[in-house]
Formats: sequence, C-alpha cells, structure tokens
Amino acid sequence: MPRVFTAVIDLTFATPALAEFRVSFDDWGNIPLCTTGNPNTVGNPGFTLRGVPEGTTTIQFKLKDLDVPNYNHGGSKKLKITKDGKVKSGTFKYKSPCPPSGSHTYQ
Repeated sequence: MPRVFTAVIDLTFATPALAEFRVSFDDWGNIPLCTTGNPNTVGNPGFTLRGVPEGTTTIQFKLKDLDVPNYNHGGSKKLKITKDGKVKSGTFKYKSPCPPSGSHTYQ
C-alpha cells in the first residue's frame, strides 16, 4: 500500500506570504509498515524546506489522522529553521500511520 503524507506546518513568521513554500522529502528511512492498529514510534523522514517566508524562525510538523482527529501522533517540537532548510532524518519522533482497520486519510 503506498504511503501518502501531507505535512501540516505551523510556521512562526513575520510575513504572511506562503505561495512559494514547499517541502520535499529526501529520505524516508526505514519506516516499518504497520497494519496492527498499534503505531510504531519512528523518527521523521529527512526533508528540505524551500521558499520559507522571510522572517520565519521556527517550524513544527505533526501527523494528523483525519478519520480520528483527536488521536495524538506526536511530532516535532518547534524546530529552528536552518539556512539550508534541511531537517535530518530522525530529528524528532512521531507515531507512524497505523489504522486499526481499513484505511485512514492522514495530513
């Protein structure tokens, strides 16, 4: 089953323009497939941020299950933005997608 993720991003920034902001995932690592309903705690994939609005100081990533929105998958604490926009694989941990039955939509 293909894994499709959309990053939910909480930015702290001085300017409101997000038109050019992009996230590209570089290294998914070895995230184990989970079909038991008991998520694995895994490290984040490596990714690069581009077009970060000028003045942005921190960013936060969280995984949200749109079918069970109150389930806390965890995610990053606020991370400081680096000049190159790279966030290394394993910088923070979260609970991987793992619906108890059928499929769920994640954001």
